[in-house]
Amino acid sequence: MTSDVRVPEHGLRERKKAATRQALYEAAVRLAIAHGADKITVEAVADEAGVSRRTFSNYFANKEEALLHGTQQRVGALVGIVRSRPADEGPWTALTRSARQFYEQFGELDPQWAAQTRLLRTQPALAAQQASTFAALERELAAAVAARGTAPDPTGVRDRLMAATFMTAMRVSLHVWLEAPDEISLRELVQHSLEAAGRGFAR
Repeated sequence: MTSDVRVPEHGLRERKKAATRQALYEAAVRLAIAHGADKITVEAVADEAGVSRRTFSNYFANKEEALLHGTQQRVGALVGIVRSRPADEGPWTALTRSARQFYEQFGELDPQWAAQTRLLRTQPALAAQQASTFAALERELAAAVAARGTAPDPTGVRDRLMAATFMTAMRVSLHVWLEAPDEISLRELVQHSLEAAGRGFAR
């Protein structure tokens, strides 16, 4: 008697969806690099990825959202690392060590994300979409900071300010590094920025 080993349908479906989302993101970045982000269309991205316009709409609201999918993935991973840090670490210590762990785990910057980040500097629509994406992730980060509960913060201002300061230091470090990537490693620049930015939060 034989039995079939089957992959759970739910797991297989989720993997297929993730693969399609990734394919659309990569297609959007390729086209934006080749032609400029302002020149590409949703239809062109769908064609490049080999799917329909309707399929594109099932994953992304617009081309800007597709282009920023990589950023959302990376920052989302960073938020996950913050949540997993030891409970006895202070909030700012957890954030700075999470940044170090993030670069050790994912590397400094892949060429595709570097190209995408450079596009942001010339495209107002992309910058606006990024601001919206970062605002949502910043709220998640503030919640992760608040969960540590190391000091009373009834208004939530300190937690949100800490999350915003952290995200700003990460973002500014990236843009400074992109201007002269051969002069210093991104990881070192981030650590230097976080040390400077966090003096008011560190114990």
